[in-house]
Amino acid sequence: MATIVSTLFISLDGVAEVDPTWHFPYFDERMGEAVGEDYEDVDVLLLGRVTYDSFVGAWPDREAAGGEDAEFAAQLGDTRKLVATRGDQDLGWRNVERVTDLVPAVTAVSAEPGVNKILVAGSISVVRQLMAAGLLDELRLFVHPIAARHGERLFDEGEPTYPLRLLRSEALPTGVLRLVYARSELPAG
Repeated sequence: MATIVSTLFISLDGVAEVDPTWHFPYFDERMGEAVGEDYEDVDVLLLGRVTYDSFVGAWPDREAAGGEDAEFAAQLGDTRKLVATRGDQDLGWRNVERVTDLVPAVTAVSAEPGVNKILVAGSISVVRQLMAAGLLDELRLFVHPIAARHGERLFDEGEPTYPLRLLRSEALPTGVLRLVYARSELPAG
């Protein structure tokens, strides 16, 4: 079974719906390197439709332009992509597959030979569904030192709780904390 990893930018008050006004002031070279590390050895990129639309709206053009991030853009283009969507529109990028029934599709793909790492970039609703199904192995958060005060939060109201275990942490130069969690059980006692 593949390891399923989520990587998210999030504010101190839990907002994961990224607003460029609070995200980009904290994005520096070290954060770029850390994000790049999350994308290493990815066999499948799993995206919700909104996140996919933002990717396809930017990365193919960056690859074609040949600028400083063209190599990363080409890597994204070459990576197999699953897009969770109910629509039937043309997805308009190479190596893209439509997924309409998320949990069974991810379960099947994670069992395919040669698929060792599935990365969920952004895609709050996808992360929530995978957590609820017990499929998410790692939750990687870039916690920005700002209270966004509005926007969609990662954890909504409801059941169940999600106990997590901290695997590693790093304070980036801008004050962003990079936190990597795995599923866990509540501590005894």
